[in-house]
Amino acid sequence: MRLQDLVAGAARRAPDSLAVASADRAMTYGELDAAADRFARALRARGARPGDRAVVWSGKSVLAVAFMQGALRAGVVYVPVTYSNPAARVARIAADCSAILTAADEAVTAPDGVDGVVSLQDLLDEVPETASDTASLDTASPDSASSEPVHSGSADDTAYILYTSGSTGAPKGVCISHRAALAFVDWAAETTGLVPQDRLSNHAPFNFDLSVFDLYCAFRAGASVHLIPPEMAYAPRQLHEYIREQRISVWYSVPSVLSLMMREGGLLDEPKPSALRVCIFAGEPFPITQVQSLRKAWSDTRMFNWYGPTETNVCTSYEVTDDDLGRTGPLPIGTASCGDTALIDPGPDEGELVITGPTVMNGYFGREPHDGPYRTGDLVRLGADGNLDYAGRIDHMVKLRGNRVELGEVEGAIAAHPAVGAVAALVLGSGLDSRLHAVVVPADGIRPKLLELKLFSSKRLPTYMILDALHVVDALPLTPNGKTDRSALAAAIETGALR
Repeated sequence: MRLQDLVAGAARRAPDSLAVASADRAMTYGELDAAADRFARALRARGARPGDRAVVWSGKSVLAVAFMQGALRAGVVYVPVTYSNPAARVARIAADCSAILTAADEAVTAPDGVDGVVSLQDLLDEVPETASDTASLDTASPDSASSEPVHSGSADDTAYILYTSGSTGAPKGVCISHRAALAFVDWAAETTGLVPQDRLSNHAPFNFDLSVFDLYCAFRAGASVHLIPPEMAYAPRQLHEYIREQRISVWYSVPSVLSLMMREGGLLDEPKPSALRVCIFAGEPFPITQVQSLRKAWSDTRMFNWYGPTETNVCTSYEVTDDDLGRTGPLPIGTASCGDTALIDPGPDEGELVITGPTVMNGYFGREPHDGPYRTGDLVRLGADGNLDYAGRIDHMVKLRGNRVELGEVEGAIAAHPAVGAVAALVLGSGLDSRLHAVVVPADGIRPKLLELKLFSSKRLPTYMILDALHVVDALPLTPNGKTDRSALAAAIETGALR
């Protein structure tokens, strides 16, 4: 089984069922299957060979989804890059992975250093429809719903490359195999009980690993996936209305987006969207008070906290239940998932989380293949109930006037305060001049006070981990993937923009 088999299988079973929809375009499974074959033929006609790389520089485009499926069928590794990325960064990524072409949402002027930029529509039009694209699916080959041959290869071949920001500042390409992706997809689809009638949202950009669930779990189940346009991604009221109007049954996003809808989009002010049966969040800690508010309001909705870096996709899972309504500490990240094994180094109960198993990446493009366990760089503690608790990043371990401080632990303590909607902790300065800052978004319009948070934190943290300064903001700045932008916060504090 390979990723491209999912759409073909759904097209054989139900060709007229909706597969993917955006604000201005939709495709049934039969149409998506046919478009994928046309893209595969176009890539072959341009000389693409199995193992070649192709960048897809796009927003939330149905054609981009079809292109990614076509690349897989041709054995080409696709490299999604969000359309908001500047041309210079696209050029760096294309050069790093030696891409044979860059397919874009619309005709664009090729940035310096990027060869072969073509619009997705023009690329599709290079290969006209054939009889197999529109013929009955009753005589389909076993490999595809149409008669176009699909590249066969190893399940360990790289299917796609997701570029993340490297520690040196240069983009770093994470190579994910068919086997790794499908280990997650099979587990996730079964865990959430996906069926053809489900309507999945796609909030994350295609270069963010959350989108793997949205697309491929939908295709595995023969369900539909609905692409949320970038301009709506952080518009809380519109997102709330979108969930209702599109009858979304499965939602997946970073916690920040749910917090934003709760705070400014009226998510908890109205009855739960009737179709919504599963809500999943991942990518960053979700303040426990907000989780509890959401659970109380959506008591009949299954809720999951998933964890995993891009290099492993999801590797642990925790299902939120009514038992968590009395919890005072942060939500656990749970236990190992997808057939993976979670180890603690040095252990036995606290240390760096190390993952082994089928979801671990092939490696970083252009470097030696990855072999063996993956060290996440995340600190965890083993709870008495057998669940793992996230304790922060090793690289967020800082020194504060001679003491080691884990910023995640500080944030978890402050986030438990009922007046705190979201928080980011930073240490600025050095030596005796270093100070611990907390940047806080108020919950429900209640503005927390510095002394109030100091007293509250003192019951949960040692004295040297109590904050020195408080900054109250309307919203935390976010990276393109929806995570807190700590660099922007540090710059704002240092320049006096935040007081």
